[in-house]
Amino acid sequence: MRVYWEDTDGGGVVYHARYLNFFERARTEWLRALGMNQSVLAREHGVVFAVRRMEIDFRQAARLDDELRVGAQPVHLGAARVVFEQAMHRAADGALLAGAKVQVACLAADSFKAVRLPAWIRQKMVENMEQETR
Repeated sequence: MRVYWEDTDGGGVVYHARYLNFFERARTEWLRALGMNQSVLAREHGVVFAVRRMEIDFRQAARLDDELRVGAQPVHLGAARVVFEQAMHRAADGALLAGAKVQVACLAADSFKAVRLPAWIRQKMVENMEQETR
């Protein structure tokens, strides 16, 4: 991901709230890499994911034109929630810019009430978690 002018304040430093956007995109792309498109999940499987809680540790400033590497890795699966650990690094020097712990709830697309993670989604996530620990 690249930092654009719209992501920064007048001094070219990424505005703190924009980190949420970068972390959200990384989780979305992580799901996509597992074959789960969020609009298809909502439309065909009746589930959506919503952030319930997020804790961010800002380490260094991201700046205009920085290329960022942002990861997302699930570290805990509950009945209706997934906890991700995320890290944002500057590609040029590998510097850790921010870390996040994000709790995401699985909701029914029509009512926005918590529902259990569908078994096939849970299985894909478990397989990914096991792959990452090898």
